[in-house]
Amino acid sequence: MLVLWNTLIVLSTVAAMELIAAFSHRYIMHGWGWNWHHSHHEPRTGWFELNDMYAVLFAGLAIALIAAGTAGYWPLQWIGAGMTLYGLLYFIVHDGLVHQRWPFRYVPRRGYLKRLYMAHRLHHAVRGKEDCVSFGFLYAPPVEKLQATLRQRHGRRRARAGASAGAARGQQDAASATAREKSPPSPHR
Repeated sequence: MLVLWNTLIVLSTVAAMELIAAFSHRYIMHGWGWNWHHSHHEPRTGWFELNDMYAVLFAGLAIALIAAGTAGYWPLQWIGAGMTLYGLLYFIVHDGLVHQRWPFRYVPRRGYLKRLYMAHRLHHAVRGKEDCVSFGFLYAPPVEKLQATLRQRHGRRRARAGASAGAARGQQDAASATAREKSPPSPHR
């Protein structure tokens, strides 16, 4: 019976880690933690990027939980094991499949792996930390939904940019008109 509980704890932790990772990705990595994560949204120049420090941080936490659990604080070792399993899945899917940080290349052509691959590609389609979509690593919303969200946000950003440009032109026109009114008449008229 204990084996069943431990297995359930590991699997539940893997599921919880996807929620925690998606939340962390959206609100920490694309928020106040952007200094580390920014390197992940730029072309990679070596084997490592500053963003890999997040993996080191989570691995350290998993190791600490496993150590505490084996020292007698059940079920912490199984929570740490679930975090480790999630980290392995993340490494295979995110670093290997999506970003191809392995020596071999594989691009999925159909099924859920293609959806996962495309969802993360759409996440990287946006410059900067704002207006990104799909923050999970093992769960991907339907690609059509993500594309529609990006189109909506892109249109809204264009409208804001157009309104800002229009307002700036309006201010320039008003300033020019005011300057013409205040200037003395030209003797050539």
